[in-house]
Amino acid sequence: MNRRDLDCLAGFLPKHPNILDKGRFFNAAVLIPLVEQDGELHFLFQKRAAHIRQGGEICFPGGEHEPGSDASCKETALRETEEELGVSRDRIEVLGRLDTFVSPRGITVDSFPAVLDIAGLEDLNLDTNEVERVFLLPVSWFEENAPEVYRLRLEIKPSYQDASGQEVTLLPVEELGLPARYLGPWTGLEHKVFIYRTPVQEVIWGITAELIQGVLSALRLARGEST
Repeated sequence: MNRRDLDCLAGFLPKHPNILDKGRFFNAAVLIPLVEQDGELHFLFQKRAAHIRQGGEICFPGGEHEPGSDASCKETALRETEEELGVSRDRIEVLGRLDTFVSPRGITVDSFPAVLDIAGLEDLNLDTNEVERVFLLPVSWFEENAPEVYRLRLEIKPSYQDASGQEVTLLPVEELGLPARYLGPWTGLEHKVFIYRTPVQEVIWGITAELIQGVLSALRLARGEST
């Protein structure tokens, strides 16, 4: 590497830094639907069908970003919304994008707050294979009701036992000559978990609760309030 290489490197460094080697993660995109009713904006939530992954949980429409078919994460969010809620994208006004959320499980989520041009939930055509039901909650309810905060303790393991009881080594600590303290599990940071117990008898938590927090933070900044 010489000075010329250094100059070239400086020219190719990202102007808007994102996540280093994002392709290593499971990358998802989510639309955060907002619906106006009685002069007030509401979040639109969906309950996942019981038989699919994370069945019965509350979420926003979205899914895995597919680089082969989706030109961008925004396209992923729009496609998934069309498929899951049955609302065409010409009735979706995307307002922008929140910062990328990175979960402790190695999932990145690019999310897009958007207003749906619908009169009510009856305008939707749900994919019942994926969505059990949908419901609305005012954004103001979340502003007035702080979430409960719990914590998870993260643990990193260089090996594990599979279903048959066999030890599977992921990181050969001894072979690599790494310090012996890495032979067993080592702990990471504690991770905050936000929980909303809603008035519709549904618990909202996990990534969905994180995204709600992101919208509320953006709202406070827009109003000139402290976060």
